[in-house]
Amino acid sequence: MATMGESRSRCFWCSNDPLYIDYHDKEWGVPVHDDQKLFEMLILEGAQAGLSWLTILKRRQGYRAAFANFDVERVARITPRQVERLMTNEGIIRNRLKIEGTVKNAQAVLRLYDERGSLSDYLWSFVDGHPIRSPGPISRETYRVTSPESDALSNDLKRRGVTFVGSTIMYAFMQAVGMVNDHEDTCFKAPVSPRR
Repeated sequence: MATMGESRSRCFWCSNDPLYIDYHDKEWGVPVHDDQKLFEMLILEGAQAGLSWLTILKRRQGYRAAFANFDVERVARITPRQVERLMTNEGIIRNRLKIEGTVKNAQAVLRLYDERGSLSDYLWSFVDGHPIRSPGPISRETYRVTSPESDALSNDLKRRGVTFVGSTIMYAFMQAVGMVNDHEDTCFKAPVSPRR
């Protein structure tokens, strides 16, 4: 895990918390194509709604334990009785809509598997299969929170019955799984690839 004393320049949102630094340095903006990992991030980004990402990172292991390490088929079979037990689980955000939404979203992802073959193929189609970078310089002042791609993804997921997938949440998700690489220009993780 990265240490707080490192003198690297990082994105403005990355606090000095070691957990946050490690997430920024090793995960954020790295392209993900594994369906289980993508499902995990979809659920965690939705769980963040109204909260800080650090709050979710601190509960990540709790989420993995509570939701069968994000095995889509197992999550899709969670019963109302199991939802009630999850409502008492201090390792996750105990919000009924978010917990029930996790089950509903797993069921929607299973339908996507039938239609598209994989969650990865479906999600990455919104950026033509390649990571994109915001146009223009990226800094605290120019940082955007939605894009035409996140709007399109959000609208399509909502049409499919997926919850907690507003455009802002989807943009954060796209950044998290590397569909968008928005490391600040001054960040040591900023890509050298061209913008589009």
